[in-house]
Amino acid sequence: MYSGSGFSSWEIGDVDVFIDENGVHHLFHLIIPNHDYIAHAVSKDGLSWKRVKNALFVGDPGDWDDDMLWTMHVSKNAEGEGYEMYYTGLKRKDKGVMQKIGRAVSPDLFHWTKENRYGLPLKSKAPYYESSDNNPRQWLSFRDPYKYQFEGEDYLLICARSAVGPTYRRGCIGVAKRDAIDGFVLQKPLHVAYVYDDIECPCVVEIKGMHYLLGSIREDIKVRYWFSPDFKGEYHAFHNNVLMPQGNYAARIVKEGEYYLIYNFYFVGGNVNTLRVIPPPKQLDVDSNGRLLLKTYHHWQTLYQRTIFQKNLPTPVPILGNPSANFDMEIEGKWRFGCRSGYEVFCFDKPSENFVWEGTLAVEGMGKTGFVIECDKEGTAYYISIDFVNGFVQFRAWGFNEKDVKNNFVFENIQTNQFEIVENKEIYFKIIRYGNYYELSINEIVKLTLLDFKYSDGKIGVYVCSAIVSLSDSKIHIIPEPENEYATSDPTKALDEYNKITQI
Repeated sequence: MYSGSGFSSWEIGDVDVFIDENGVHHLFHLIIPNHDYIAHAVSKDGLSWKRVKNALFVGDPGDWDDDMLWTMHVSKNAEGEGYEMYYTGLKRKDKGVMQKIGRAVSPDLFHWTKENRYGLPLKSKAPYYESSDNNPRQWLSFRDPYKYQFEGEDYLLICARSAVGPTYRRGCIGVAKRDAIDGFVLQKPLHVAYVYDDIECPCVVEIKGMHYLLGSIREDIKVRYWFSPDFKGEYHAFHNNVLMPQGNYAARIVKEGEYYLIYNFYFVGGNVNTLRVIPPPKQLDVDSNGRLLLKTYHHWQTLYQRTIFQKNLPTPVPILGNPSANFDMEIEGKWRFGCRSGYEVFCFDKPSENFVWEGTLAVEGMGKTGFVIECDKEGTAYYISIDFVNGFVQFRAWGFNEKDVKNNFVFENIQTNQFEIVENKEIYFKIIRYGNYYELSINEIVKLTLLDFKYSDGKIGVYVCSAIVSLSDSKIHIIPEPENEYATSDPTKALDEYNKITQI
């Protein structure tokens, strides 16, 4: 994982990842609040990162980008060898009102030169988009470029604003097509949702003959998507078009072999001015109805150091002392937890601080159940609530608040999502605990993906209330500690760091 923190714990801005021919992941991201350069880090696995030579800096006084640099997208050069970066720039003279799209090129992903060909820098203008004469907010959204090739032609997707509509509902995914003579020319919006102020960090991917548009929404800090069989639309939404639950933002897609990976940053605490961390990537897939879904990153399995099966795990012990609770270990190795009235938490020592725990959880009746992580002797822990009746899953911090005797409890819902209910009230779960990163999959679909720093030590287990719960075929895979990011001592040696990674 990667935080990039210096003086401030929330320096990471929007992100973009490019995977080169050696399989090395190149992360480019903004530095906030200054927005004065675009940082660059490299990774051999998408989990552990090393900062290298910064990619791009604001322009000299008087340049079109002499104020701030905003979101970028890196891809192979459309013409010739090397790579190109489309990025957002602001000019001091414009006082932040005007955002424009420019371009830089590189032979090796480490050394970048600004080169505005193709009619760039590009700005928002009529008739399709807001302009200086049609600007109800007093600032123009025109940022976050994403280059996409379709039928041999280059397009730029842009976070833009439609020229018409209610002020707070004009957010759209704009598009410009590259013409051989005039360069990039604005076309009508690729998609107008008619509901959001902005659709940030747009990107598009074609999977199994369907095009999927992704956008990050400021109103609820979620990543949503729309679909169309044709890249040029029109685009539609399923009844639930949330791809990544709350706190995940600025998602971008990159292809790694046969896999489509999705990267983003996470707001720890749900506040834009708190710690931002880049979590491990997830994989994109499509279900039988054409809906996008998240799968666990395939690389986790290569980290397994040892696997402990359920029969060799410590026996769970109740910690709350509820007299109506009971635990049985059946002959075939199945664990059965019961509690007629009130809560009970059954815990055991985790075999490692970092692990992947998977197995089958089933419930009888209509009571409550779920998992606990980092649980102390009084039940203070992270609770993963599994609602088998309504199909809700929640990750919450729940426990004693020693800092306030008048409000001596913590009860914080950190993240919520939905899952499809099955008739037999049984799920196959996978819980990843990697440093302060937590991920839950239900029936092979990632439902929770977050970071939190409230609790870091304790037991793991299952809680139950007015129900009987069984755990079977469970096993825990031990994985290593996350590596902390650090910058190269000499940024000019970025290529040396890259060569070390490619040799691992």
